[in-house]
Amino acid sequence: MNDTAPQPGKEPVAELNDVTRTYKMGDELVNALSSFSFTFHRGEYWAIMGSSGSGKSTLLNLLGCIDRPTSGSYKIRGREVASMDDDTLSTFRGKELGFIFQSYNLLPQLDVLENILMPVMYQDEVPEGIEDRALHLAERVGLGGRLHHRPTQLSGGQQQRVAIARSLINDPALLLADEATGNLDSRTADEILELFDELHDEGTTILLVTHEQEVGERAENILRLKDGLVESVHRGRRGQSGATELFEASTPSTAAATRPGAGSASVSGSVSGSVSGPSSGPSTGGKA
Repeated sequence: MNDTAPQPGKEPVAELNDVTRTYKMGDELVNALSSFSFTFHRGEYWAIMGSSGSGKSTLLNLLGCIDRPTSGSYKIRGREVASMDDDTLSTFRGKELGFIFQSYNLLPQLDVLENILMPVMYQDEVPEGIEDRALHLAERVGLGGRLHHRPTQLSGGQQQRVAIARSLINDPALLLADEATGNLDSRTADEILELFDELHDEGTTILLVTHEQEVGERAENILRLKDGLVESVHRGRRGQSGATELFEASTPSTAAATRPGAGSASVSGSVSGSVSGPSSGPSTGGKA
């Protein structure tokens, strides 16, 4: 159970409580996440990091409602999503979550404005004023003069700006970015990260999965996973205290004492994100 006290004035946006995700690999059951509890609050900017097999991709898929937990609870804005049927979950995901991918995932036959509006096309009712919002977002990401350009007429950085605008069209509860700068040169990547900084300043809740230390350090807070468990939580450069360690997992020699049922690790109220549950110990065969 997540035993950290609620953050004053902070609305919980994504709450995972005792979440486990188990995959069957041959005759073996592998826990990609193990009894994982964590709360992300409105307006926070988190980098989720870890080596291959740490569980970060599994966590992103669960946060994005692309996958479901084997057990445990996952709530977005107070609504339990783990037990939603497929149609309800698909509708909910489209309205409450925004996605940014490494490869942009733009539709080549659509222009900039049409790509930004694409998530709305899957909704039963088109929100009033949505085209004006799309135009505003295009201006916001610096593409107001390229509304009718197609992806092949844009640079990589411009395509990612379209993807960012698209992710914001429904005013999502969470903005989920998966290696968003992975296909960009360093200068363009820095421009995209500066845009993330601006969105964070405006109150957008951002969860960024990355394997690049320099990119992760740009965030407000850093959640590092290992073997499907929390290894550590740090302040990033946008955090008030600089890159200060807030929580560190037990060393391997003491990790057995923090396995499920034997206690928990938690982050105090000094950091908005809250975590509880077992810290990282010997490998459970976690998934990326």
